[in-house]
Amino acid sequence: MPHLLHIDSSIKGTESVSRKLTARAVAAWRAAHPDGTVTYRDLGRNPVPHLDADGGLARQTPPDQHTPAQAASWQLSEELVNEVRAADAVVLGLPLYNYGAPSSVKAWVDHLVAPGLSFDPSTGTGLLEGRDLIVLGTRGGGYGPDTPRHGWDHVTPWLPHGLAATGLEPRFITAELTLASVVPALAELIPLAEQSLAEAEREIDSLWATASV
Repeated sequence: MPHLLHIDSSIKGTESVSRKLTARAVAAWRAAHPDGTVTYRDLGRNPVPHLDADGGLARQTPPDQHTPAQAASWQLSEELVNEVRAADAVVLGLPLYNYGAPSSVKAWVDHLVAPGLSFDPSTGTGLLEGRDLIVLGTRGGGYGPDTPRHGWDHVTPWLPHGLAATGLEPRFITAELTLASVVPALAELIPLAEQSLAEAEREIDSLWATASV
């Protein structure tokens, strides 16, 4: 039975564009996989804890020697890795905050990179490869070539590197200028924002279109 892992990370609730895009993607996936199941994790409302000294040391200490705090951190990492392992596809909503990923997504990635769980430390082989990771990114401004802030998007280059050890390879679909309708200085860019959103929606709608034919 096909299985999807749906992850949101925006802190904007119903105003979030990334949440609307992930909901659209999940609807498209369900239409293509009517017998499929979905697991949902909301990092925006229920973030996982960042790795502290206990979490970091848990990765360098044999499980049978873990302190209670290390064991708790390791158990959470196992839970998060197993969610990904159980999925055929993962849909991740990923807004750009202060030119980088939300800290909740960084914490999620840190938990995923776990020796023996998501990669083989003896060979460096990723153990989570073979799954689709669809990243639905949103950016309040414009960050493409020839724009004033080209190169300021530090999410797109970071995530493939952050997940590289696991074997996961993200595919990005991004809507830009999502703040054009609410920031007066960006008002003249509303047509470009609408075009970017429409293109993202079309790409989302085509993701699993052939699966239901």
